[in-house]
Amino acid sequence: MIIKQMHLKNFRNYEDCSVIFDEKMNIIHGDNAQGKTNILEAIYVCATSKSHRTNYFKEMIQMGLDSAHITLDIEKEGEPYTIDVHFRKSNKKNIAINKLPVKKIDELLGVLHVIMFSPEDLSLIKSGPKERRRFIDIELSQLDGVYYKYLHQYHHLLKQRNALLKECQKNYSKSLKDQLDIWNIQFIEMGSKVIHYREKFITDLNIIYQKRHYDISGNQEKMNLVYEKNTSIEEFEKKISASTQRDIRFGSTTVGPHRDDLLFELDGVDLRKYGSQGQQRTAALSLKLSEIDLVVQQNNIRPILLLDDVLSELDGHRQIYLMNHLSDIQTFITCTGVEDFIRKNNHHKRFFHIKSGEIA
Repeated sequence: MIIKQMHLKNFRNYEDCSVIFDEKMNIIHGDNAQGKTNILEAIYVCATSKSHRTNYFKEMIQMGLDSAHITLDIEKEGEPYTIDVHFRKSNKKNIAINKLPVKKIDELLGVLHVIMFSPEDLSLIKSGPKERRRFIDIELSQLDGVYYKYLHQYHHLLKQRNALLKECQKNYSKSLKDQLDIWNIQFIEMGSKVIHYREKFITDLNIIYQKRHYDISGNQEKMNLVYEKNTSIEEFEKKISASTQRDIRFGSTTVGPHRDDLLFELDGVDLRKYGSQGQQRTAALSLKLSEIDLVVQQNNIRPILLLDDVLSELDGHRQIYLMNHLSDIQTFITCTGVEDFIRKNNHHKRFFHIKSGEIA
C-alpha cells in the first residue's frame, strides 16, 4: 500500500497545492504552526473519514470559504485508487472512491489503512479508558468494516436506551418498562458482537505485543495486554437486568462495552498506575509497532505509518529502534528540524520543507 500523491484545495492553511510522495520515507519538517500536521491529518481523513484533531469538518476549511477538497492517489496490491473528500461549511462531507460516491463509511475503511502515532499516543497508557477504547475502535474498524457497523449500531442503541431511561425517571409505567425490555434485547445482541470482536483483537494483538515489547526493552520486560470487559457476553443479560433501577435513577446505561478498558500489565504490575514515564512510552511505542505487524498478518498489506512529531519525544534508544523497523512500510514523519540520525539513516527518503502552507 503506497500513497502516490495528494492535492489539497482550501484545506487548513493550504490554498491549492499538490505533492508527490516517496514510496518509503517522507520527512516533513519546518517551524511550528506552518502546516506539517495538516498533511498527516489530510491522509488520516482519507483513510478513516474523520480527523484526529477535531469533530467539526468546517474547522478544516480555510477561513471565509465554503468548502475544502482533498484528493489522494494510492496504490494497493498493484491497483490504483483515488480517494476524494469534499467538506462543506455546513459541516457535511462527501467521499468518493474512484469517482464513485461512498454511501456508508464501512465502504471506505480498509481501502487506505493508516496508523497514526502522535505525542498524545505516548500518554495512552496513563490516559483515561475513553482513549484506550478509541485506540481499539479505530484499529478494529480499519481491520474489519463489519466491526465499525456493529459499533455504530451499538452506540445508536445506547443513545436510544439512555433517552428511554430518562423518560422512565419521570414516570416508570408498564408501557415504558415494555419498551425498555425490547431495547435491552437489541442492546445486548449488538453489544455482544462488539465484545466478541474486541476479545479476538486483543488476544491476537497481545501475542505480537509481548514479543515486540520484550525485544524493544532489551529482553528485560514482560508485558501483557488484558481486555478489561465491563461485562462478559455470558453475563450481559443478567447484569443489564440487575442494573435497571440504578440506570433509571442515573438516567444512563452503566453496563456494556462502552465502559471497557485495556490493562497494560508489566511483570504483573498495572503500568497505568505504577509505571514510570519511560516504561509507559516504551509500552506505547511497542503497541504502535505491534499494530503494523497485526495488519500485515491479518490483511496481508503494509499500512501507512504517520509519525506526528513523535521522534523529539523519544530518547535516542527508542528513536533508533523505531527507525530500524520502518524500512518496509511507507512512513510520514513531521519534525521541526532534520536530525542527524534521520540524515544518516540508510532509508530512501524525501524531504519536504513546510512554510506558511507552502511545500518545498
